[in-house]
Amino acid sequence: MTLPEISAQWKTGLSLAWSAYIAVLSVWIVMQKRAPVSTVSWILSLALIPFLGFFIYYFLGPQRLVKQRLKRLRSKASAHAPADLAFLREAQERAPPALRQLAALGNATCGLPVSSATGVELLSGGARTYEAIFEAIRKAEHHVHLEYYIYEPDRIGTQLRDLLIERAREGVAVRLLIDALGSKRIGRKFMAPMREAGIEVALFHDTKIGRRLRPVTNYRTHRKIVVCDGRVGFTGGVNITDEEDKRTRPDAYHDVHVRLEGSVVRWLQTTFLEDWTYATGDVPRDIDADLPQLLPRVEAGDIPVQIITSGPDSQLEAIHRMHVAAINASTQRAWLTTPYFVPGEPALMALTSAALRGVDVRLLVPRRSDSLVVSAAARSYFEELMAAGVKVWEYKERMLHSKTLVVDDNCAMIGTANFDNRSFRLNFEVCAVVYGPELAKPLAAQFETDLHSSSGVRGLRKQPFMRRLGDSVARLFSPLL
Repeated sequence: MTLPEISAQWKTGLSLAWSAYIAVLSVWIVMQKRAPVSTVSWILSLALIPFLGFFIYYFLGPQRLVKQRLKRLRSKASAHAPADLAFLREAQERAPPALRQLAALGNATCGLPVSSATGVELLSGGARTYEAIFEAIRKAEHHVHLEYYIYEPDRIGTQLRDLLIERAREGVAVRLLIDALGSKRIGRKFMAPMREAGIEVALFHDTKIGRRLRPVTNYRTHRKIVVCDGRVGFTGGVNITDEEDKRTRPDAYHDVHVRLEGSVVRWLQTTFLEDWTYATGDVPRDIDADLPQLLPRVEAGDIPVQIITSGPDSQLEAIHRMHVAAINASTQRAWLTTPYFVPGEPALMALTSAALRGVDVRLLVPRRSDSLVVSAAARSYFEELMAAGVKVWEYKERMLHSKTLVVDDNCAMIGTANFDNRSFRLNFEVCAVVYGPELAKPLAAQFETDLHSSSGVRGLRKQPFMRRLGDSVARLFSPLL
């Protein structure tokens, strides 16, 4: 057999192997029954990476997760607030129909009803957030529960660790759940003093391949939750890192958080305990004995608040739906702040439709985020948004990390979810929805303050061809970002 014949056979064999690879990979991805655009994006992307694409999709591709709900705990949480429920019935009668439907949507998609708060405080900046969290931890008498995506062993991380150790030695039960990938710099040496003091530390989705038959590297807990004595809770965008503390770094991220007090904290508590049980495989041993302390009876407040959770364990995309529904229900304004703006078709349609019907729709994003690809993809949507009447602003001073939405004067959302596919579909996220002016008013004021450090995007800016091409290419990968 001549060399040309051998070469021809090799080419034919490789072509057949590549065709078989594409066919098998396509069937595998199509059977996941994801959004058509996402499905096609995965197939086209992995088709360019022969055979290695199998491993990429195995580790990073979408998959269905099963995460146990602590039904007994949820039942107890609901049964512990008869006064709260009576108040909510009255509040629902006064609320506009659109807000009642929004609350019903949240309950149907994640199983968490509207509750009430006696206090809601917007915390602007990492420094103010850390001060409030440290104060609550110092006042805790029974337990402190913390869940974070990023926990760095830096200055603020060490200060928090030492405070937790101090409280644990004073008899306060402390549990810390951190994401294994987001907090990868946390090592045994840093955690050893915590465990010696009796603090329980757990990793969410350990990144070591041997820990699971099929790794879940692409599915992270992006939640930031602190619960003290079941009475005071925190959530929002601020992680535990000097990168968000302006006292340490002048270029620290600009971010916001919220402090909640009252019966609504029981749903942050429930979310944490379910995440803890999922990550460790064990229901906390004191969940029954200490139920009165974990879910204490508290006086009903006059501020309706709903905790919304979402993650890859549910196909309902609760936080995504709540954002879209809230924007669709807006009549006066819809002001969105997000560090990563990569909307799907429903979210993009909601924003542009609201603007076209005369709603004051504003989008605030960082001029330059910590992801060049995401920034490029976000820019590709600006022209379409502005053509519909959406006002787009870019925050100039630092990296903007806030994740908020203000709708009219009676609805505000603040949480951990970015306005992108990863947050809406792949990460475990949490969001607080406050019905009424108690958060909408200060959050709107914060939005306007942030505009002073921003510049409006005025029409189609003249940009080099290669940058416009790069933005357009980045948009093609939007379903995967």
